[in-house]
Parts: sequence; C-alpha cells; structure tokens
Amino acid sequence: MKTVAAILDQIGHAGPFADSTPLRLADVDLDPPRAGELLVRIDAAGLCHSDLSVINGDRPRPMPMALGHEASATVVALGDSDDRMFAVGDRVVLAFLPACGECVACVSGAGYMCANGAAANGRGELLGGGFRLHDCGADVHHHLGVSAFAKHAVVDRRSAVKIDGDIPPEIAALFGCAVLTGVGAVLNSAALRPGESVAIYGLGGVGLAALLGAVAGGGHPISVIDPMPGKRALALELGAAAAFAPGEEGGIAPPDLVVETVGKAVVLERAYALARRGGRVVTVGLPNPAELFSIPAVSLVGDGKTIIGSYMGSSIPARDIPRYIGLWRAGRLPVERLLTSVSPLGDINALFDTLASGQAVRQVVIP
Repeated sequence: MKTVAAILDQIGHAGPFADSTPLRLADVDLDPPRAGELLVRIDAAGLCHSDLSVINGDRPRPMPMALGHEASATVVALGDSDDRMFAVGDRVVLAFLPACGECVACVSGAGYMCANGAAANGRGELLGGGFRLHDCGADVHHHLGVSAFAKHAVVDRRSAVKIDGDIPPEIAALFGCAVLTGVGAVLNSAALRPGESVAIYGLGGVGLAALLGAVAGGGHPISVIDPMPGKRALALELGAAAAFAPGEEGGIAPPDLVVETVGKAVVLERAYALARRGGRVVTVGLPNPAELFSIPAVSLVGDGKTIIGSYMGSSIPARDIPRYIGLWRAGRLPVERLLTSVSPLGDINALFDTLASGQAVRQVVIP
C-alpha cells in the first residue's frame, strides 16, 4: 500500500530545522504485515530528544530512516489471521524495543535488555528481519521498530500494547516513551522507596515523567534542576519541593536518588557528585557516543554510590503501560500536563526547532 512517512536521508543536520528541513514527507510503499506483525494507522506521535539525536548526529543510525518512536495507533490488519491477542480496530501504544522472548535477557525477565531487539533496532530493521518501507524502490530503515512519523506503519506485534479505546490518542502516545522511560527509571530501575529524597536533572518529557513517578512513589523532598524557568515552574506545580537552575543545586541536601535525563556526560558527573554517600544515580540520557564519563575511581568504594543505567525505564511494556495508565486514571500520574502542543505532521521540522530550544516538553503530531 501507499502511505506517507517523514524520511531522514542523512544525519548531522544543524538548525534551524525549519530552514534545513532534515525530514521530508514522502509517498512511500509499505509492505503488508508478515506473520507476527501488525499494520497500524498512527493516531498520534510524540517528538523526543532521541529523534533529535539522530537528526543532529549524536546518535548515528543507518540512512535513510523513517523517524518517530513514541506513538499510539489503531490496528488495521493482522499478519496472522488467527492472532488471538489483537484484532482489527484495537487501540495500541507502540513500544520502541520489541522483546524476542528467547534471549538470555528475555528469559531472565529483563526484556528491556533484549539482545535481538536491540540488534534489530541498531540495523534499522524489524525484529522479524528486513524492511517494510520502500521509497522509489529503495529500502527505508525503521526507527526503533516503529517509524511513527507516518500515516501507517508495520510493526512487530511485540512492539504493541493494547489499550482501552477511550484514551485520547495524544495522551496515549506519551506512554510509549516519555512515561515508560521516566516513570520506569524511578519505580523500576531505582526501586524508589517512600520517603527517599530525589533530585532530577533535566525537565523534558522524560525528566518530568520521572518527577511524576517520584511523586507517585512517595519520594520526598523532590528537587529538580533545569535551565528553563517555565519548566521549573511546571515542576513545582507537579509536586517538586524546590527547583534550581544549573549551577544553583549546591543548596540541595545530598539526596538518596539522583535521576539524570539530559544525556550529557558532564551532567551525569554533576549528578554523581550530588548524590549522598551510599546513594543511587540513575541515568536515562543518551549522550553522544564520543562523550566519556569521568569520576574519581576511589569514590566508587569510598562513597559506596551506585550508578544505574536505565534503558526504557527497565520496563516491560505489556506490564507497565497498563499499570501507568491505571495510575493516570486514578489521578496519580497527570501525564496530560506534559503535553505542550498538538500539530499536523507537516510541521515536523519546525517542531524540532522548538524541541531543540528547550521550550517544549512533549509535542505531538497527528499524521
């Protein structure tokens, strides 16, 4: 079938993106779903710094690639006629790492570390191998198995989690990355205990979702650090006890848990220095691969701090997305407060300028 997708032909673009137009909307060919796959109509897709990192070259990926990895969608067709988990018309949230269920990580209960899913994502292929998108006969790589900046996508069924049909698409999309990663970093990776003190570096979609998770998990007090006054004000409304600009966090009593969401090695170093002796540092940011993280080696023993890398919030999407939606319904995760704007797909390049400027939390496009 024919559909429309936002294609990135080469990495390393500089802003303003409204002028350099790294993404082009193309009429592409989309193969039908194979066994174990779904054809979905994208209902809403969120812009994330992980997308921006591919555009600007911080996160190299094979080109050309159809970007977008945070989305809600509706099932249009099934690759298996006898699929008992999904049906045409089902609403789903798409997760950016399909777990194969067979590798060591998966059988150990850590599907977020799936080796086969990560390898497929690195190649820009679906978990079942190969490409389903083609532009003028040339293969187009998939972004994290989703490629959500498009009207339609073919995804592995293990990338989809069924949800109730009454959730607004623009809200549902946020559960696929920002919420899954940020809330999961606090509740899963860090295993926050009620009453523990928390500090969060960075107040983008993931950082503010981490704040929501810390509030829901009983963290106290919660401090946040971000250069944007508007984001600091929003954090205070969402439950932070104190908000600081970078460089002002010296007034924070060393917390039990520090969450770093910025994706810069220098910020991770600050997060490590801020944590109390015996404290935990969870990092979810994705720095440029050339960046190195440096700390005094003796401090690992002398201070007894723990550094935890958190990919996808150490989440199992089929378990955690429904759990987080339940907290949202109960009013304990006001995810809708993270939504900055809803725009048509044609505005995608200009929207990345807003994201890069730090002015947006989560922008969503409707294809």
